[in-house]
Amino acid sequence: METERLRLRRFTPADLGLLVELDSDPEVMRFLTGKPTPREEIEYVVLPRILQLYDERPGLGTFAAELLCDGAFIGWFGLQPTAEPRTVDVGYRLNRTAWGEGYATEGTKALIETAFTNLGMERVVADTMAVNHRSRAVMRRAGLRFVRVYHEHFDDPLPGTEFGEVEYGINRRTWEAGRHG
Repeated sequence: METERLRLRRFTPADLGLLVELDSDPEVMRFLTGKPTPREEIEYVVLPRILQLYDERPGLGTFAAELLCDGAFIGWFGLQPTAEPRTVDVGYRLNRTAWGEGYATEGTKALIETAFTNLGMERVVADTMAVNHRSRAVMRRAGLRFVRVYHEHFDDPLPGTEFGEVEYGINRRTWEAGRHG
């Protein structure tokens, strides 16, 4: 899949180093786990799950994001299955060098469009920590609307967890009305 500035492609086993580098930045992981992901976890758990989902759920998964201008890897975008039928979760993780350039919004909008036009989904959702204001802004710019605040229990909570998690979403009818309205 391509957008104006991005190419989204399937990951391969050869991309292990890219994922390790991305997840080794504490700032990238700040609102996720708060710490780098060990290489062994990416090699033996994360990447195999990414590759397995391509076969199990065609059209869904985690996709490497590269700049069209030079092929540089900037992170990933994902469309993940949820417990709700015909509902997918959209997300992304970008290198710090790609922050503030509009790539997160561009890639998220493209996946929302794909979910509705190519995959027959009825709803797209996204979530983040309530205190992750930058990701919340991306969700709004991508057309997602605030749904709720909810609280989860974590054995080792990150700073800000006490303010909860937020869910944003959009259904097909609202998305279509926004495109033609």
